[in-house]
Amino acid sequence: MSLESEAAAPGEATLPGTLPEALHAELVAFRRDLHMHPELGNQEFRTTAAIKERLERAGLRPRVLPVGTGLLCDIGVGPGGPPAEGVLALRADIDALPIPDTKNDCAYRSTVPDRAHACGHDVHTTVVLGAGLVLAALHERGLLPHPVRLVFQPAEEVLPGGAKDAIEGGALDGVRRILAVHCDPRVDAGRIGLRVGPITSACDRLEIALDGPGGHTARPHLTTDLVTAAARVATDAPALLARRVDSRSGLSLTWGRIESGHAPNVIPQHAELSGTVRCLNLDTWRQAPDLVVAAIDEVANLYRAKSEITYVRGVPPVVNEVTSVELLQTAMIARRGTDSVEATEQSLGGEDFSWYLERVPGAMARLGVRPPGERAVRDLHQGDFDVDEYAIAVGVEMFTAAALLDDAPLAGTH
Repeated sequence: MSLESEAAAPGEATLPGTLPEALHAELVAFRRDLHMHPELGNQEFRTTAAIKERLERAGLRPRVLPVGTGLLCDIGVGPGGPPAEGVLALRADIDALPIPDTKNDCAYRSTVPDRAHACGHDVHTTVVLGAGLVLAALHERGLLPHPVRLVFQPAEEVLPGGAKDAIEGGALDGVRRILAVHCDPRVDAGRIGLRVGPITSACDRLEIALDGPGGHTARPHLTTDLVTAAARVATDAPALLARRVDSRSGLSLTWGRIESGHAPNVIPQHAELSGTVRCLNLDTWRQAPDLVVAAIDEVANLYRAKSEITYVRGVPPVVNEVTSVELLQTAMIARRGTDSVEATEQSLGGEDFSWYLERVPGAMARLGVRPPGERAVRDLHQGDFDVDEYAIAVGVEMFTAAALLDDAPLAGTH
């Protein structure tokens, strides 16, 4: 594979590894194939096989994770293992969502009922694959300064996230820094969004069962009025939390399901609520289970309802480390110029990339996928979600540049 060089603006770096047109076309086709064959978390067998086959065709030796899906692939790591200075890891998530693809006029829409790559994981996977192919060719020419590990992780959409399985499978062994991208339909293709510090929210899941002796609606004073109890838990527990937690921590308890009763004149014996707990602050997230459970119990007890609370720990916030953000910024500017980088806000979405950052420094960039000039905003986790595939080349070249620049001095580092 020939690797071209592009002219840089005055004062900007000139780096090998610009994505050849033929490889970009191949990667677009690869992404469309993944898009047509989405697989849910821990079921990504076809996806894993496709990635493995392409890496092996490039002379690499990927290894499937012990859980059976997802894989790791080292570039430039000798038989003795990772060097003392460590490996730069590039991470992609490979699973899809359990929702239908509603892009009726799209030639590469999902062929699997009620399954869709509606969060851009097919793009993330293709970007890391493409970066790996370019970096492998550079390594053959002696141009790769440090080893790189490609991490293709399963089950990002399954709490608490497949990142934990990848870590247990050796994804971070010998790693000194890890980088990732996430598609952002609010950012134009050709640009990325960066932020130092928290860029996503913590996200946990909550299941509540309320029980009590039911009865006739004519005599609620002789029963535990579970419908009223459930309603008060739904409204009063979030209000209590708002007065017990610093509002700057962004702790949010939001309900997605309430069920109780079958007849208009019967007070039921059972009620259920399901929701999510999101938090912008890492320290508050660590306290959240105790705070949330106490608030719910307090309200339920007031209405004489017995509560059973299942608090499912999800993921902490993704907290971008400053040097890693500077590396991505420097790499992107070297490739696309200063106008290619913009500041981004912290979102309330959850991302299990955070588990890697609990162990090693790193950063996630928001990869622009909106066609420039488009006014409509396609949100994530919607059946009509799609991307401008120019973003694939942008992501590949940014990761390639980051790998080549990772040993260079960066502004603001010490």
